[in-house]
Amino acid sequence: MRDLSAFRITLFFGPEPVEEKPHTVACVFNVKKRSWKAGIQIAVEISTSQLMALRKAMALNDRLATILKEAKPEEVSYYQERAEDVCAQVLCRCKLGLRLNSGLTQENQRMDADQLMDELNEEAGARTEEIVASIMDELDLIPSCPSSL
Repeated sequence: MRDLSAFRITLFFGPEPVEEKPHTVACVFNVKKRSWKAGIQIAVEISTSQLMALRKAMALNDRLATILKEAKPEEVSYYQERAEDVCAQVLCRCKLGLRLNSGLTQENQRMDADQLMDELNEEAGARTEEIVASIMDELDLIPSCPSSL
């Protein structure tokens, strides 16, 4: 994997449903390469079926349930809902990283849900612990840990 340190990537918004594409959500990221004068926006789509499959493969719901045994009952639904959004954001960020590794033109663009599906599945499988830790850290459910996501 190519070093992504040349890019500054920030989540702009999302996940949001994609118009005209049921069962698809997108996150929009601001991306700026050090050598560019200005940044670009990239919308990264992911299907809800791929999200659910990756959550299952990472055992995210089970891990979350284990941690939430310690939480106050009134906080559980908040964490469950927030975990869905954060998971989509982290996986879209992974997919964006895959796209950046293959090269990128300096123009606003959209990555369709069917692009890099297999590569994202492979990447998520190889980086499951890092991805789960990043999600839990964002939810403030574990102490901070370094992440390259």
